[in-house]
Amino acid sequence: MLINIAKPSDLRESDVTPESVYLSRRRFMGGMAGLGAGLALSGRARANADYSDVPDGDAPAWLKAKLDASRRRAIVPADPEKDAIAPFDDASGYNNFYEFGTGKSDPARLAGDLETQPWSVVIDGEVNNGGRFDLEDLARPSRFEERIYRLRCVEAWSMVIPWLGIPLAEVIKRAEPTGKARYVRFKTLVDPEQMPGQRSSFSLIDWPYVEGLRLDEALHPLTLLALGMYGRELPNQNGAPLRLVVPWKYGFKSIKSIVHISLVEEQPINSWQRIAPEEYGFYANVNPQVDPPRWSQASERRLPNSLFSPNTIDTRMFNGYADEVAALYAGMDLREHF
Repeated sequence: MLINIAKPSDLRESDVTPESVYLSRRRFMGGMAGLGAGLALSGRARANADYSDVPDGDAPAWLKAKLDASRRRAIVPADPEKDAIAPFDDASGYNNFYEFGTGKSDPARLAGDLETQPWSVVIDGEVNNGGRFDLEDLARPSRFEERIYRLRCVEAWSMVIPWLGIPLAEVIKRAEPTGKARYVRFKTLVDPEQMPGQRSSFSLIDWPYVEGLRLDEALHPLTLLALGMYGRELPNQNGAPLRLVVPWKYGFKSIKSIVHISLVEEQPINSWQRIAPEEYGFYANVNPQVDPPRWSQASERRLPNSLFSPNTIDTRMFNGYADEVAALYAGMDLREHF
């Protein structure tokens, strides 16, 4: 499916009604086709992206074939100058991945030996078709798509990255959620031998790293399970071999190295929410009007930048994807549900 995205709006928080209203499972399951059609109304597509300067990876044959056969079209950000794709070295060398340490360069230094082949994912909970699936079997029914998305960290830095993967909705639908499923909970790999951050005495995280989405968020056409970036497989430091990408939310929602996906009835408590609930909410929608204790969210540093060229830009509501996702939160107080 080719998805072309309309120019993002500048929705303000005051445009959202202040009472919490959920979409029923029937409404958002039934409405996916219409939503996808709406996303295709306008926008620009980029074809045959050139990543000749990106180093070759070490993808298994099945994954390389899927990457090579992917739809070389992308959701292109509205401003091609401000939203230029980050150099691969920046996107792969400046990361938060606490399983490998707290420094931005720790993942690139320490994740190289992580064994990502073979890899399997458990899908369970409120589903009729769960089980443990090899990553190849999980990905086989879907054709890969390239999506160029903004990535916005809660620490107020950002970059633009071309991801390759499959819509999470396709995986969820194949699992056949029951009528009780209202949320999706994700867990990352626990392996202290390979992930030195998990054996650090300074870590505040109770492993595994846990994240969650409301089911309608998980089914949204923008929500991606990424297996690649820049035309190649994911580097280990970027969450290989499977990570979540939710472009309208802060980056900590996009959990890496996923091994467990559960459809559940109760709202999960994510890892950072458990550590500092006053700073990290469940929703984590990019919102320039709601500041956590440590950072203003009104602006962001777009990478790459430097001391003499800070490349500071205004933060947009829902990271610039308001036209596509604001309806998910109609009737919610976004200061309360941050």
